[in-house]
Amino acid sequence: MEYHLTNKTALVTGSTSGIGFAIARLLAKEGVHVIINGRNDQGITKAITELKKENTSAILTGAIADFSDKDSVATLLARIDAVDILVNNVGIFTSQSFADTRDEDWYRLFEVNVMSGVRLSRAFLPKMLKKGWGRIIFISSECAQLVPEDLIAYSMTKAALLSISRGLAQTTKGTAVTVNAVMPGSTLSDGAKRFLKAQAAKEKQTEEEVASNFFKNVRTTSLLGRFTSTEEIANGVMYLASPLSSATNGAVIKLEGGSVPGII
Repeated sequence: MEYHLTNKTALVTGSTSGIGFAIARLLAKEGVHVIINGRNDQGITKAITELKKENTSAILTGAIADFSDKDSVATLLARIDAVDILVNNVGIFTSQSFADTRDEDWYRLFEVNVMSGVRLSRAFLPKMLKKGWGRIIFISSECAQLVPEDLIAYSMTKAALLSISRGLAQTTKGTAVTVNAVMPGSTLSDGAKRFLKAQAAKEKQTEEEVASNFFKNVRTTSLLGRFTSTEEIANGVMYLASPLSSATNGAVIKLEGGSVPGII
């Protein structure tokens, strides 16, 4: 598919692995200048090297930022004047009971998962509006609606992204700038792979058996009945990032395999 994105510039936060890396890969294939973001040079260099091996013509640069540190974000913004596409993907989570989740855990999750997108959108959205075109995409999660008991704080942050995304979209009324959110489900990221491997060793099962049991016993609402790939999520993001999505604004696109019940 031709996404008409040649010569655009995109910043994908948390793009050295997982969903962010998959999004960066597809954007680069479409001729987008992709700014790869990570917390250190080592991760960024590794990601860029891998992408260059796959696509020698890829236009890639790196930008370090630790989104738990607002000064680090300020340094990032001082380096990047403007982008056409902003993918607010970076995120962290902690699996723990509500009683064991300390104040500092709540604040750290909010700082990284929510304020990262707030600060970047505040910097880049006005420039998109002035230029007359732009895309901001927030990567939320099925947990925004499912809210697992061990991920209450994380789910709170992902629900907040939906409100921010919708609110920002309303400020773009009558323009060619759009703001949307994507709601991935259980995705086979590096973290999920480590979880499956650890559980398989612990329960003396294969990773395939652990994955199957997860959907039989935990994520029972999933219609897909399997982990989505990072590429499947990236495919949905590509539509929102492109001019083809000009009629989609203020929306939440579900890519969770039907795990969230209901029709809206």
